[in-house]
Amino acid sequence: MKDIRNIVILSGAGISAESGIDTFRSEGGLWERHRVEDVATPEAFARDPDLVLRFYDMRRAAIQTKEPNAAHLALARLDAEWPGELLIVTQNVDNLHERAGAERVLHMHGEHLLAWCTACDTRSPWTGTLIERPPCPVCGERALRPDVVWFGEMPYRMDEIYAALREADLFVSIGTSGAVYPAAGFVRNAREMGAHTLELNLEPSKGTRWFEEARHGPATQIVPAWVDEVLSAAS
Repeated sequence: MKDIRNIVILSGAGISAESGIDTFRSEGGLWERHRVEDVATPEAFARDPDLVLRFYDMRRAAIQTKEPNAAHLALARLDAEWPGELLIVTQNVDNLHERAGAERVLHMHGEHLLAWCTACDTRSPWTGTLIERPPCPVCGERALRPDVVWFGEMPYRMDEIYAALREADLFVSIGTSGAVYPAAGFVRNAREMGAHTLELNLEPSKGTRWFEEARHGPATQIVPAWVDEVLSAAS
């Protein structure tokens, strides 16, 4: 760790699972109750907007009842105390990293608590429902949709992410399945640039073989332990 200055962390659904937020691919998870084609594609929204809006209204309400767990709090501590560069790239659309206190966070798949107006292309904070087609707070048009990246859409701020990966000395993947691209390819991008790579996950992901080091167990246990190691080595 003495040679580590720039850290990029990728967090996925596994880090929020212990806060009670359903993952999509676990047994009994969201994809078992809803087909991805029905709730998470632009085509689904065009075909049955009420179904899609009800689904995301329920998700938006649910995350507001959850609390950050020890893994979120540990990363917030790392964010506050790490003297070098740090970027937490999250695939999650909840706000638990921020509520834990982390500031250097990038949401590549959007955020549940924002609404995107497709008429004026603005994003507005949103905690209520969208099913009633409320007007956009900026332009007044009734053209709001969840500010969530659906399958078939381009994740946000990819240029910033790849720039951070090029400069990273350490890339850490936490709670990800290793099945969703482009995020699943970040470990290879980081390795090509010479970064050390570490997986922290409940169990081996689909991309475990690409990591130089892997630690498996509940995020609330292995993430705080890793952060303690990092900060102790840096002090």
